[in-house]
Amino acid sequence: MAGNKRAEALKGYDSSSVMNRISYMQELALVRYNYTGVISYKDYRKFLNINVPLTDKYFLLKYSGYIKAGVDFDQIKVTVDNDTTVHISIPKPRILDTVIDEKTIQVYNESENAFNPIKISDYNEALTREKNVMIRDAVDQGIYKQATDEAKIAIRSLLKEMGFKEIHITEELIFPGLH
Repeated sequence: MAGNKRAEALKGYDSSSVMNRISYMQELALVRYNYTGVISYKDYRKFLNINVPLTDKYFLLKYSGYIKAGVDFDQIKVTVDNDTTVHISIPKPRILDTVIDEKTIQVYNESENAFNPIKISDYNEALTREKNVMIRDAVDQGIYKQATDEAKIAIRSLLKEMGFKEIHITEELIFPGLH
């Protein structure tokens, strides 16, 4: 048994042992964007696609939340060439979570219209639309690039600690429409 452990130590790492070490780092390579925003909502009752006068409803919300993006470490591909060289292919990053903290929601300037009352579904619709806006803003500000960079830093650091000298990290190419 001691001979097997010594033989494995001399052998170095293989692709699956490197992958096992990388998969434990899943939560480390995340990027989190915090945001605060204001939602303005206005709607009318409609008749034949025309706004009916005196049926407007509106509200103004202020909220805080966050978006998390990262790389799915379970999808990483590892190829160990020898004891000093390793090739890593990482998948494209993705949005992992979009959260609006309910405790931070403050409602301002809310209408009280008997003909068209505000419903919970109106708030939910406004918040859902706002999440999509915040995701677009985060993507425009480079959240995917930052998530990829953080993943590369974390992986490179681990592999250097494991003794690899030549570390090649590439990003997976994904063609639209092909799966």
